[in-house]
Amino acid sequence: MNQPLNGLEIILAGGSGGLGSASARLLAHEDAKLTVSYFQNAERARKLDGIATIVQTDLTKAEDRQRLLNSAGSLYGLVVFTGDPSRVRHPSEFEAAALRAQEVNYLGPILLAREAAVRMQAAETRGAIVLFSTMQAVHLFPGSTAYGAAKASLQYAARILAKECRQANIRVNVIAPGVTAAGMAEASIASGKYDHFLSEGIIPRFGHAHDVARAVRFFLEPDNYVTGQVLSVDGGATL
Repeated sequence: MNQPLNGLEIILAGGSGGLGSASARLLAHEDAKLTVSYFQNAERARKLDGIATIVQTDLTKAEDRQRLLNSAGSLYGLVVFTGDPSRVRHPSEFEAAALRAQEVNYLGPILLAREAAVRMQAAETRGAIVLFSTMQAVHLFPGSTAYGAAKASLQYAARILAKECRQANIRVNVIAPGVTAAGMAEASIASGKYDHFLSEGIIPRFGHAHDVARAVRFFLEPDNYVTGQVLSVDGGATL
């Protein structure tokens, strides 16, 4: 049986988008004390006013990461949704996209996770950290080198952090969403890019934001027995 999250302080970094807002509403239903950060889209973030404290943050900046962590008080959980698709339309764009991807999709999130873990350990908190990857880091997708490689690095670093935090009872896990009708994949679905996934029977349907939100809730469960794992929420696409 689930243990309630009421009163537990949880940060949803980059959590104002489709996947993050669905997770925020699910966690708010249990009266978790939420802080949601956003990078640029203040209007979208304000839609979560009333269920979360809203903070503007650039995770690539050390001072912003510290301000975000300071806003949460006694931190129990951290979920990092932050990501950039790092699309490359011409080979000349690759180097800049790869450098940006490493900064936004790997370095910022893992630094925040490690800094949060230090705080949890100092407070002797049995907490949970959840990082977001992608199906492109689990399965090979042509043209996804900049994005997929950065997210694959994040997965590897998260597993190392899980091992380092094991004795402190801080669990670290990763969610790798598939073709989900929210977040970065939403526009691609609308364009028809992934229609063949349905017509060829690769997946039974496109994913929903609540599919991912339930995975977030699972990893935040106070009595959860899982750490150091990557969960693909993709309907079997990476099979």
